[in-house]
Amino acid sequence: MHKTIKIKYHDDEIPRLKKLIQGDLIDLCAAETVELKAGDFKLISLGVSMKLPYGWKANVYPRSSTFKNWGVLQTNSVGQIDNSYSGTNDIWKYPVYATRDTMINKGDRICQFEIVPVMPDVFIKEVDELDDVNRGGFGSTGK
Repeated sequence: MHKTIKIKYHDDEIPRLKKLIQGDLIDLCAAETVELKAGDFKLISLGVSMKLPYGWKANVYPRSSTFKNWGVLQTNSVGQIDNSYSGTNDIWKYPVYATRDTMINKGDRICQFEIVPVMPDVFIKEVDELDDVNRGGFGSTGK
Protein backbone atom coordinates (compact mmCIF):
# COMPACT_ATOMS: atom_id res chain seq x y z
CA MET A 1 0.00 0.00 0.00
CA HIS A 2 1.41 3.39 -0.98
CA LYS A 3 1.87 6.14 1.60
CA THR A 4 1.55 9.82 0.68
CA ILE A 5 4.10 12.41 1.74
CA LYS A 6 2.92 15.99 1.30
CA ILE A 7 5.82 18.32 0.48
CA LYS A 8 6.28 22.09 0.43
CA TYR A 9 9.32 23.35 -1.52
CA HIS A 10 10.85 26.58 -0.27
CA ASP A 11 13.07 27.03 -3.30
CA ASP A 12 12.12 26.67 -6.97
CA GLU A 13 15.72 25.89 -7.98
CA ILE A 14 16.32 22.72 -5.96
CA PRO A 15 15.58 19.34 -7.56
CA ARG A 16 12.19 17.82 -6.84
CA LEU A 17 12.14 14.70 -4.70
CA LYS A 18 11.41 11.37 -6.27
CA LYS A 19 11.60 7.76 -5.23
CA LEU A 20 14.18 6.15 -7.48
CA ILE A 21 13.59 2.64 -8.80
CA GLN A 22 17.08 1.62 -7.66
CA GLY A 23 17.71 2.21 -3.95
CA ASP A 24 15.47 2.19 -0.93
CA LEU A 25 15.76 5.79 0.26
CA ILE A 26 14.93 9.25 -1.12
CA ASP A 27 17.77 11.74 -1.71
CA LEU A 28 17.67 15.26 -0.30
CA CYS A 29 19.65 18.21 -1.69
CA ALA A 30 21.28 21.25 -0.16
CA ALA A 31 19.05 24.29 -0.66
CA GLU A 32 21.98 26.66 -0.19
CA THR A 33 25.63 26.90 -1.11
CA VAL A 34 27.76 26.48 2.00
CA GLU A 35 31.50 27.00 2.44
CA LEU A 36 32.85 25.22 5.50
CA LYS A 37 36.27 25.25 7.13
CA ALA A 38 37.60 22.21 8.98
CA GLY A 39 35.91 22.13 12.40
CA ASP A 40 32.83 24.13 11.36
CA PHE A 41 29.30 23.07 12.28
CA LYS A 42 26.34 24.04 10.10
CA LEU A 43 22.64 23.26 9.81
CA ILE A 44 22.27 23.06 6.03
CA SER A 45 18.80 23.87 4.75
CA LEU A 46 17.24 21.12 2.66
CA GLY A 47 14.59 23.54 1.40
CA VAL A 48 11.58 21.34 2.12
CA SER A 49 8.85 20.91 4.70
CA MET A 50 6.84 17.68 4.76
CA LYS A 51 3.73 16.15 6.25
CA LEU A 52 4.39 12.45 6.71
CA PRO A 53 1.63 9.84 6.83
CA TYR A 54 0.00 9.41 10.24
CA GLY A 55 1.94 6.90 12.37
CA TRP A 56 5.21 7.37 10.46
CA LYS A 57 8.44 9.33 11.06
CA ALA A 58 11.50 10.04 8.92
CA ASN A 59 15.06 8.86 9.51
CA VAL A 60 17.71 10.99 7.78
CA TYR A 61 21.14 9.55 6.94
CA PRO A 62 24.18 10.66 4.95
CA ARG A 63 24.46 9.28 1.43
CA SER A 64 27.27 6.75 1.02
CA SER A 65 29.30 9.35 -0.93
CA THR A 66 28.72 12.32 1.39
CA PHE A 67 31.91 11.98 3.42
CA LYS A 68 34.04 11.11 0.37
CA ASN A 69 32.76 14.10 -1.61
CA TRP A 70 32.62 16.80 1.08
CA GLY A 71 34.35 15.51 4.21
CA VAL A 72 31.32 16.21 6.41
CA LEU A 73 29.82 14.01 9.11
CA GLN A 74 26.18 14.09 10.18
CA THR A 75 26.40 15.28 13.78
CA ASN A 76 23.48 13.35 15.21
CA SER A 77 24.26 10.04 13.44
CA VAL A 78 20.62 9.53 12.48
CA GLY A 79 18.20 12.43 12.14
CA GLN A 80 14.76 11.75 13.58
CA ILE A 81 11.98 13.88 12.14
CA ASP A 82 8.72 13.40 13.99
CA ASN A 83 5.40 13.43 12.18
CA SER A 84 4.45 16.52 14.23
CA TYR A 85 7.30 18.55 12.62
CA SER A 86 4.97 19.26 9.74
CA GLY A 87 4.18 22.95 9.56
CA THR A 88 4.66 24.92 6.36
CA ASN A 89 7.77 26.56 7.82
CA ASP A 90 9.19 23.47 9.57
CA ILE A 91 12.08 23.31 7.10
CA TRP A 92 14.21 20.18 7.19
CA LYS A 93 17.91 20.75 7.84
CA TYR A 94 20.99 18.56 7.74
CA PRO A 95 23.43 19.05 10.68
CA VAL A 96 27.05 18.60 9.59
CA TYR A 97 30.56 18.85 11.01
CA ALA A 98 33.33 19.54 8.49
CA THR A 99 36.52 17.49 8.83
CA ARG A 100 38.23 19.48 6.07
CA ASP A 101 37.67 22.72 4.15
CA THR A 102 34.85 22.09 1.71
CA MET A 103 32.15 23.64 -0.47
CA ILE A 104 28.65 22.18 -0.75
CA ASN A 105 26.69 23.67 -3.63
CA LYS A 106 22.99 24.29 -3.81
CA GLY A 107 21.41 21.23 -5.42
CA ASP A 108 24.11 18.76 -4.26
CA ARG A 109 22.57 15.50 -3.02
CA ILE A 110 23.96 15.39 0.52
CA CYS A 111 21.65 13.08 2.47
CA GLN A 112 18.72 10.70 2.17
CA PHE A 113 15.66 9.69 4.14
CA GLU A 114 13.25 6.87 4.70
CA ILE A 115 9.93 6.79 6.47
CA VAL A 116 9.37 4.17 9.16
CA PRO A 117 6.51 3.41 11.55
CA VAL A 118 6.70 5.21 14.87
CA MET A 119 7.32 3.22 18.04
CA PRO A 120 4.12 1.60 19.31
CA ASP A 121 2.67 2.55 22.67
CA VAL A 122 4.56 0.67 25.36
CA PHE A 123 4.27 0.27 29.11
CA ILE A 124 7.46 0.52 31.16
CA LYS A 125 7.48 -1.81 34.16
CA GLU A 126 10.18 -1.77 36.81
CA VAL A 127 11.27 -5.21 38.09
CA ASP A 128 13.88 -6.56 40.51
CA GLU A 129 15.10 -9.36 38.21
CA LEU A 130 14.95 -10.21 34.52
CA ASP A 131 14.27 -13.79 33.47
CA ASP A 132 17.03 -14.31 30.93
CA VAL A 133 20.62 -15.55 30.98
CA ASN A 134 23.40 -12.96 31.28
CA ARG A 135 25.53 -12.77 28.12
CA GLY A 136 28.72 -11.59 29.77
CA GLY A 137 28.89 -7.88 29.05
CA PHE A 138 29.06 -5.38 26.21
CA GLY A 139 30.50 -6.79 22.99
CA SER A 140 30.23 -10.37 24.21
CA THR A 141 28.43 -12.00 21.26
CA GLY A 142 30.35 -14.91 19.77
CA LYS A 143 32.88 -15.34 22.59
